[in-house]
Amino acid sequence: MLSVTLRTLRARWASFTGSFVALSLGVALLTVMGLALASTAGAPERGPERFAAAPVVVKGQDTLRVPTPIGIRESPLAQPRPVPAATVARLRTLGPVVEDRSFPVPAQGAPAGLVGHPWSTAAFAPYDLATGRAPRTAGEVAVTGDWARPGQRLRTDAGTVRVVGTLTSRGFENAVFFTDTRAAQLHPSTTQLAVRADPAAVRAAVGDSARVLTGTARRLADADPGRDREALTAMNALFGTAGGVTAFVSVFVVASTFAFAVAQRRREFALLRTAGASPGQLRRAVLAEALAVGVLASVAGCALGSYGAPLLAARVVEEGLAPAWFTIGEHTWPYHAAFWTGLLVALGGATAASWRAGRTAPTDALREAAADSGPLTPGRLLCGTVLLLTAAVTLALSLTGDPSDLLQRKTYISRPMLLITAAALLAPLVLRPLTRLACLPSAVGMLVRENTATEVRRTAALAAPVLVTVALAGSLLGATATLNHAKSTETSERTTAAFVVTPAAGRGFDAAGLSRLRAVPGARISATSSTAVTVLEDGVALIRSEARAATPADLAATSRLPIGAGRTADLDDGSIIVNEEWQRHRVGDRVRVWLGDGTPRTLRIAAVMPTGTGGNGVYVTPRNAPGATADRVEVTLEDGAAPGTVAAALREAAGAAGGRVLTRDAWIDATRPDTNRTTRLGVFLVLGIALLYTGISVANTTVMAASDRVRDLAVLRLTGATRGQVLRLTAAEALTATAAGALLGVLVTGVNLAGMWGALGLLSVRPTVTLPWQALGATAAACALLALVCATVPAALALRRRPADLAGMRE
Repeated sequence: MLSVTLRTLRARWASFTGSFVALSLGVALLTVMGLALASTAGAPERGPERFAAAPVVVKGQDTLRVPTPIGIRESPLAQPRPVPAATVARLRTLGPVVEDRSFPVPAQGAPAGLVGHPWSTAAFAPYDLATGRAPRTAGEVAVTGDWARPGQRLRTDAGTVRVVGTLTSRGFENAVFFTDTRAAQLHPSTTQLAVRADPAAVRAAVGDSARVLTGTARRLADADPGRDREALTAMNALFGTAGGVTAFVSVFVVASTFAFAVAQRRREFALLRTAGASPGQLRRAVLAEALAVGVLASVAGCALGSYGAPLLAARVVEEGLAPAWFTIGEHTWPYHAAFWTGLLVALGGATAASWRAGRTAPTDALREAAADSGPLTPGRLLCGTVLLLTAAVTLALSLTGDPSDLLQRKTYISRPMLLITAAALLAPLVLRPLTRLACLPSAVGMLVRENTATEVRRTAALAAPVLVTVALAGSLLGATATLNHAKSTETSERTTAAFVVTPAAGRGFDAAGLSRLRAVPGARISATSSTAVTVLEDGVALIRSEARAATPADLAATSRLPIGAGRTADLDDGSIIVNEEWQRHRVGDRVRVWLGDGTPRTLRIAAVMPTGTGGNGVYVTPRNAPGATADRVEVTLEDGAAPGTVAAALREAAGAAGGRVLTRDAWIDATRPDTNRTTRLGVFLVLGIALLYTGISVANTTVMAASDRVRDLAVLRLTGATRGQVLRLTAAEALTATAAGALLGVLVTGVNLAGMWGALGLLSVRPTVTLPWQALGATAAACALLALVCATVPAALALRRRPADLAGMRE
C-alpha cells in the first residue's frame, strides 16, 4: 500500500495541496503561539525605576490582608493609607526623609501622560541635568527629555510655568519637576517616602505601620508595578485563544478536504476493491496519505513558525501590548507540541474519511453518474446532532444557573464553536432546499439548481468554511457590540442628571471646587467618589467590589438606581447598597466588609440591585469612603432654572480646576464602553485565522472540483453553450454555495446572540441585539470573491482547449 500511497500523492497532488497548506500554517501558528507562551512564562521582573538609587522606600499600607483557614488572602486597597505621622517623625531622626508625590500635569504641547513630582525625588532615579538648573520658585519647573528647552513657557492646568532645566530621559515616564513646596500645594496627599538611612533601623522604626521596600522590592513604589504581569497575562489569553481556534479550524479544513477527496475517488476505491483490496487496506491507504501530508506539513510549519515568532514579539512590543524587554527565548517544547498536534490533526481529520473509503463497494466501479447517494453520512449526522444538543443543553444550563457567565469574554469566544461546528456538520441537510430557493427561474438558474443539488457534498465543502467564517465574525463582533450597547443602556437609565461635571484627568474636586459648584444658582449637585468594598465569602474568598460614595438625598435626586428591593433613601452611614451578585443580598441583613482604606465595618443592607452587566456596583456614604475624593458631580436643575444659564455658571465654577461640564447625553457618549485593545486584537486575530483558512478551503475545494468537472464543461460546450455561458454557470454555482453558507452563518449568529439576549434579560437588562452587518457583509463579500476567482480561473484555463479534446480526457 505504500507504493499506492506515494503514487496517489504524485497523481493527486492538487487534492492534497489545500490540506498541506492548512496544516503548515496551523503548525506554524501553533509554534509561534507556543514560543510566545513559553517566553512569557520565564519573564524577568521589572527592576526599580523611579527609586533605583534610593536606599529605602517606605510605603503606606496599600494591600488588605485577611487571615482565613487556608491562609492569608490579599486584595489591593482603593485608597492606600499614608505613612502615619508618628512613623514619619521617627524616621526623620534616622536620616533625611523625602516625601514623594505623583500627579498628572496636562500641558499644551507636552507629551501625553506628563506626570509631576517634587524636585527632591529626581535624585532617586537618578535623573541628571542635561541643560539649565533646578527649579527654585513656584513658577519654575524642570522636564525630562528634549521636547522643551530652558526659557520656554508651558501652560498647565495649574497655571503657566517656565522651564529652567531639562533632564536626561530614563525612558519610563515623561516627568515635570516642581519645587517641593509647590508640589505639596498641587498634590497634598502622599503615601510613600524615601529615606537615607540603614534599612534595619528603618524597619525597626516603621514596625507594622507601613511597608519597607529595599532591593528589587523598590519597584513596588513605581507607578503600576504590576503592568508587566498584567500585559503578559493578557497575551497568554490572546495566544491561547488563537492557538485553540487554529487547531479547531485546521481539523475542520483537513477533515472537509479529505472527506471531499474520498467522495471524488469513490470509483477509484471501488476498482481497488474489485482488484482484491480489503476495506482495512483502503482505510490504511487514506491514513497513510494523511500521515505523509501531516509529517511534511508539520516540518514545514515548525520551520515557518521559528521565523514568525520573533516578528510577532516585535509587533506586540511595538503596539505596546507587551513590555519593551519581551523577546522570544530558546525553547524546544513548543516545536514538539506543534509537530505532534499537526500530525494528530491530519490523522484525526482523515479518520472519518478513511472509514467511508473502507465502506466503498466494488460495484461502485460500474457507476457512471457521479451524483451523491446521500446528503451526509451517519457518522456526520450523529456528531452534528450530539454537538447541537450539547450547545443547547449548555446554553440552557447557563441561562438557568449563572446567566452572567454568558457575558464573560472567554465564554462568548469559545461557546459559539459548538453551534458553529454542529451547523457545519449538518449543513448538507438544508443546503439542497436552500439552493433550490436561491436560484433564479432561468436556464442558468435551472442548471445551477440541479448541479448544486446533485453535487451536495461539493456544495457543502464550499459552503461550510464560509459558514464558519461568517458565523465567527457575527458571533464575536455581535457579542461585544451587544454587550457594550447593554452597558451603555444601563448607564443611560441610571442617569437622570441634566449635566455631569468631571475634573481634570487623574484629579478630583477639592472642597473649594465643590463649594463653587454648590453655589451655582438653580443647580442641585451630587458629588460622588470612586472607592471599593471588600467582603469575605465562604470564609476563604476575598471579593472586591467597585463602589461609589454618595450622599443619599443627592443621589436619589440625580440618579435612578435599578433597585430590586429596599430604597435608595434608606442608605445611611450604617448601611450599604449591594447587588444580587453578593452572596448575602437580602435587605436588612448585616455584612462585615472592609472599606477602601482597609477599615473593617459591619453594615446593614439597605437596598439590593440586580446584577446587570456588572456595572451595578456598591453604594456607600462618604463617611464609609475615607480618603476618596469626589471625581464626578451630577447636576439636576431646580424648577424654573434655565439650562443654558446653569451650564455657563457651572463651566465658570469648574474651569478654575480644569473641570469639564457635559450634558447628560454627551457624558453618556463620552463614557460609552469600548472593547479594550487586547480583546479587540484577539477577536481580529481569530477572524483573520478563520478567513485565511476559509480561503485555503475554498481554493482547494474549487480546484479539486474543477479538475473532475472538465468533461461536464466539455459536454456543455458540445451542446452549444458558449465559453462565457459556461464560465457564468461556474461562477453562479460558486456564488450560490457561498451565499448559502453566508446565510447559514447569519442564522447561527442570530442563535448565538439570542443566548446573550436571554442572559441580559434574566439579569434585568433591557437588551438589544446588535448584528454587525458591515462586518458580516465584508466577510461574505471576501468569501464570495475568493470562491469566484478560485472557481472561474481553473475553468477558464481548462476551456482554452477544444471541447472534443476535453470530452476525451480521463478522470
